[in-house]
Amino acid sequence: MTTLLPRVLRALERFHAARPWDHNAHYHRWILRRFPGRVGRALDVGSGSGDLARRLASRAGAVCGIDVDAAIVDRARELTDPAAPVSFIVGDALREAPPGPYDALTCVATIHHMPFTDALTCFRQHLAPGGTLVVVGVYRPRSRSDYLIDAVAIPANVVMAWIKNRGRRAPRPAAMTAPTRPATMTFAAIVREARHVLPGARTRRRLFWRYTLVWHAEAAYSARQ
Repeated sequence: MTTLLPRVLRALERFHAARPWDHNAHYHRWILRRFPGRVGRALDVGSGSGDLARRLASRAGAVCGIDVDAAIVDRARELTDPAAPVSFIVGDALREAPPGPYDALTCVATIHHMPFTDALTCFRQHLAPGGTLVVVGVYRPRSRSDYLIDAVAIPANVVMAWIKNRGRRAPRPAAMTAPTRPATMTFAAIVREARHVLPGARTRRRLFWRYTLVWHAEAAYSARQ
């Protein structure tokens, strides 16, 4: 058993290296459903190759994507139709994002690169009254529930990789070329801090080593009444 597990893990690594798929893009459609109808302005923090920003353009009057990585921003611009209502800038979202307010603000697999509390506070300040914040993040597993959902994700990950690549070898998507960093916060800490900064925020563990956070700006106003 002690020699079998490393072999299985190496086989899984080889399988996924040959058939990569974007776990973050898996949630893009789900993210769009969090917004009621059309919105005015949208900000996508950590926009990477621009996949989500381009999707948001189907629902928003104007979309701005911001990322600290100049190379991935250049790639996002290359992949985006010049006629689309989408712009990309290089910068630190907590200090250099174009001023709001925004009706929609998204942040996918990026917030763990930032001071968590500062990021949520900044996002809250950028939202218009009635605006919606959607975060898809990663967390450091610690509890039994964390490890259970991670275990379920392993076979599901294999199935999704096979389906999305139709069983064939494939190159890495452009979105997966951006720099990565492991998560340091546990899900429990994320929930605790989110509830403090964003009263009424809804957090939930998800498959594929992700969690979601959804907050509507009006929730804060209701909480103060």
